[in-house]
Amino acid sequence: MNAIPDLPGFPDPVPDSQAAFRAILWAQSHPGAIVTPAPALIVPAPLPVAAGALLLTLADADTTLWLAPGFAPARDWLRFHTGAPEAPLSRADFVLAEQLPALETLGTGSDDSPHDGASLILPVAALGEGTRCRLSGPGIDGTGDFAATLPPGFAAFWAANHALFPRGVDVFLCAGSRLAALPRSVTLEVL
Repeated sequence: MNAIPDLPGFPDPVPDSQAAFRAILWAQSHPGAIVTPAPALIVPAPLPVAAGALLLTLADADTTLWLAPGFAPARDWLRFHTGAPEAPLSRADFVLAEQLPALETLGTGSDDSPHDGASLILPVAALGEGTRCRLSGPGIDGTGDFAATLPPGFAAFWAANHALFPRGVDVFLCAGSRLAALPRSVTLEVL
């Protein structure tokens, strides 16, 4: 059964995509801030609404996507609405993972093109509660507190990722319809 006709994407495509873009941009420029980019969006299960909104907004025919096997039910819906071709994990611009992948399996850009690092979209159980962290770096006045149900090994993953800066990956944590961004430039300390 094909879910595409039943799930059209953004209910009102132009204003909804613009609002989602502004929310995602706010999250990226204010690391750790929690936003709701598209609360009315209906996506194929088990795709988190925030992940669907992020991909509908930022992915297109010129960006590549890797989906973890558990998100296969969303494959046709994402392909139809974004046109983003699939790519191997190491070459994908957007990586929608079920669990934290090893950093060395992701594209981290190069010294000449650090912007080619992947964006990792990682579903979590909750944002605003769970592991407490302190963030510092660009977009944060001094330090900022942040909490999420981070997967095991996230602090070590983040330390290794941040050490690659300006290379590395940017991370979007998604919990239901809520999203928080952790750009690679940010330092994260678990409290």
